[in-house]
Amino acid sequence: MALHILFFQICVGIIALPIHILAVVGLWDPIAKKALPYLLDKITKKFNKYMREHKKELFGNMSDFKGPSGELKVLELGCGTGANFQFYPSGCKVTCVDPNPNFKTYLRKSLAENDHVNFQSFLIAPGENMPQVASGSMDVVVCTLVLCSVENIDGIMAEIHRVLRPGGAYYFLEHVTADPSSWNYFFQKILEPTWIHIGDGCRLTKETWKYLERSKFSEVKYKHVLAPFKWSPVRPHIFGHALK
Repeated sequence: MALHILFFQICVGIIALPIHILAVVGLWDPIAKKALPYLLDKITKKFNKYMREHKKELFGNMSDFKGPSGELKVLELGCGTGANFQFYPSGCKVTCVDPNPNFKTYLRKSLAENDHVNFQSFLIAPGENMPQVASGSMDVVVCTLVLCSVENIDGIMAEIHRVLRPGGAYYFLEHVTADPSSWNYFFQKILEPTWIHIGDGCRLTKETWKYLERSKFSEVKYKHVLAPFKWSPVRPHIFGHALK
């Protein structure tokens, strides 16, 4: 099986050879960072359509985590184009964090379409290092479809835990590795070396739930689900929340 996977990885790599060459010489990353927001703006509309019920279930109890003042302070990591805003409770105060400044234009568009969200600020920073956000200052942290491209997942888990107040919640939805005996996993393996460049560091075969289970959160609840994307390498997902 390993030889079969290697053969098809090479085939995909040959097809995507220009991307790999640009990546080696350091020219692909700037192109990808500018193109990704445009592509995600198109993709997330379909993603929300197919995953609507899962997202409604995920964010359905967010209002339960309002702070002592009655406000709900939300920090979204890797906010991207603001695809989650429509599922947030009215009046929540949202601070957005993303290392890619090219998302700003699409973020403004999403905020204009979701005026029930009280936008606070947009911080350009990686989720693993957010000194601009005070410890214990957030009621909720949201991070969806981000950990696939994060190298230091333990680091981002520690930062999420730090900025949450005691009793606060971390909401997540991530695509993950498929069952190793499935065709889905086979396609994930042969596409991954090229997908990393297309998806800005995204890895298809991460067992993300294992990082959650060994984190400092007092309670972690999640479900494994298959997204209704036929033949997609990102069908397997987990979603749920963790408590500080």
